[in-house]
Amino acid sequence: MALYTKAAEILDKVEQKKGAVKTLVYDSKFQNIKQLFALVCETQKYSAVLQEIIETTRLLKLTNLRQHLAKVLVYDLLIGQGIKCGGSWKAMMLKHRSRLQAALARIKVKQKVSRNQDLLPPNVQRNNDVDIPRYVRVNTLKTTVEDVIDYLKRDGYSYQGMASQLEDLCSLSGKTFLSDLHLRDLLVFSAKVDFHDHYLYKAGHIILQDKASCLPAYLLDPPVGGHVIDACAAPGNKTSHLAAIMKNKGKLFAFDRDTKRLSTMSTLLLRAGVTCHQLSNEDFLKVDPLSPAYKDVKHILLDPSCSGSGMVCLHDGGSEEQEQDPERLKALAAFQLRCLNHALKFPKLQHLVYSTCSIHTQENEEVVSVCLEKNPDFSLIHLLPEWPERGRDPLTQCLRASTTKTFTQGFFVAMLERQTTRNSGSLDEQTPSKSEPTVGEEEKMVVSVEEQLQPPAARKRNRKKPKKQKS
Repeated sequence: MALYTKAAEILDKVEQKKGAVKTLVYDSKFQNIKQLFALVCETQKYSAVLQEIIETTRLLKLTNLRQHLAKVLVYDLLIGQGIKCGGSWKAMMLKHRSRLQAALARIKVKQKVSRNQDLLPPNVQRNNDVDIPRYVRVNTLKTTVEDVIDYLKRDGYSYQGMASQLEDLCSLSGKTFLSDLHLRDLLVFSAKVDFHDHYLYKAGHIILQDKASCLPAYLLDPPVGGHVIDACAAPGNKTSHLAAIMKNKGKLFAFDRDTKRLSTMSTLLLRAGVTCHQLSNEDFLKVDPLSPAYKDVKHILLDPSCSGSGMVCLHDGGSEEQEQDPERLKALAAFQLRCLNHALKFPKLQHLVYSTCSIHTQENEEVVSVCLEKNPDFSLIHLLPEWPERGRDPLTQCLRASTTKTFTQGFFVAMLERQTTRNSGSLDEQTPSKSEPTVGEEEKMVVSVEEQLQPPAARKRNRKKPKKQKS
């Protein structure tokens, strides 16, 4: 019952514009974040259909349910995986199931469709044309890929080996699964497979994490025993991934200013068996790069707050969202730039991965481009040359991810490297990057970024273009 209560509460707040779905879900104290997020997103997509069903059946009057609670219950009963709770709510919904099913059938006949997804608006249907596979990252702190595969075989799953091309990931059905062709430790299943109640998930042996979300830690690839910072860490999947790559050795400093998110993260890391971390309920922008505690930090993962527009259920696949709220994107980009400039001030930093789950150039290539102009001692690394979707020109060294080209959530990843790491001279002799710009300066930098992304001939002669690096 808690699932539906919390989902209804979040839907109500979203409609009142009290926050974005992603933020509200992660700020909740609900135990199963992924399950809650999926229910809210799916109910929101079918909102108009559910509203019509509720009105034509007079469900609110018959049951005394509130509007948003009725929506999530009707969604799960008719379109989802069935009512997951017991007690009076389930009995009530089952009592009216025939009436509700008849109302849904009438809507389909009226619109001359046979599938539920065909009832969605065309722009939302485009996002549903490709079902994103279910990605499962094996938690190597507790087990091995081979052991998980063997366990799943005994559990009735059929292992098909390693995928040879991206299209293989969308051909899965039933209980067949593959190893991913890009990321080690990643298994791929049909989109309809649900592991939330599976033993391996509850025991922390597997992490349910989208492939694109696995890219930042995988590409940063910190050494075993290294000192690493996860700057905006909650809810913690990337942190646990970093710890697994580091084999729980060294120091992993994880920061987040939100107490509730950090509490959820602590539970996740405990289940994953992470022990090398040091959690801090602190704003990363207030962390002193020159503190002795961080004198050996050479790797930073920065995944700051963003619009979340890459999450499939949070956008309609078009550019309308950016046009509707340009001020919010401008503020987010300024914040992201501040975080990025601040991260580059750590004196021994060698590599930094910057990532967002945003589709907007303003939060991605533009932020990175402005940062490189301000920090000429850093340059981009060309990531995964075989990856099919690149950053927008001229920053093609970066990666993008999408439902249509990589069969993942929308994502952006860039990796910055201190140029002196490949030149003669010791890092100990280097000084931190230039002083951090003020908020006003950053906003001006973000606003003027269109000029900076023009061809070299159109730029001022004294500006330097980011240098391309080979993989």
